[in-house]
Amino acid sequence: MAKTASVGENGEIPPVIVKKYANRRLYNTETSSYITLDHLAQLTREGREFKVLDAKTDDDITHSVLTQIIMDEEGKGTTMLPANFLRQIISMYGDSMQAMVPQYLEASMEAFRSNQAKFHEAMKGAFTGGPLAEIAKRNMAMFEAATNAFTPKKAGESSKDDEIAALKAQLAELHAKVDKLG
Repeated sequence: MAKTASVGENGEIPPVIVKKYANRRLYNTETSSYITLDHLAQLTREGREFKVLDAKTDDDITHSVLTQIIMDEEGKGTTMLPANFLRQIISMYGDSMQAMVPQYLEASMEAFRSNQAKFHEAMKGAFTGGPLAEIAKRNMAMFEAATNAFTPKKAGESSKDDEIAALKAQLAELHAKVDKLG
C-alpha cells in the first residue's frame, strides 16, 4: 500500500527521496518500494518533485537520472528532441555561453508550458462561448444544410435550389466573419 506524501510547513509537498543502489535499483523512500525509471517519468508528468541520491555516497544524481529518462523516452521511437537541437546543445559545452544556456532553456520551456496551458484553456472555451463558438455553430449549420441538400425531399418541401441558395448565403456570411477575425 502506497503512503501519501506529507505536506511541509509551508504547505508544499517535499520531494520524494529515491536511493539508487550499485545494482542500478531505485528505491522510493516514501513508499518503501523499488521503482523503475518509468515510475520516475510518471512522477515528473504528475508534477511531483523527486531527488535521486546515490545510496553509497549520498551524492545527488538527479540530473543524470533525468537524462537517462529522456534517453529511454527517446529510444521508445517517438522522438521529441531533433538531432540538430541535440548537436547544438553538445556544441555549447565548453563555450563561453554555456553558463547561460540552462537558464535560457528553462525560461523557454516555462514560456512554452504557459502558452500551451493558455491555448488549451482557449480551446476549451472556444466551443462554449467566444468567437470560435460562433464559427463552430455556423459550420454545424452549413453541414446540416449540406446534408439536407442531398437528402430526398417529400412533396411540399422546399426545392434544392432554395437550399443551395441558403447554403451559399451562409458560406458568404462565414467568409465575412473569418475576414473580420483575420
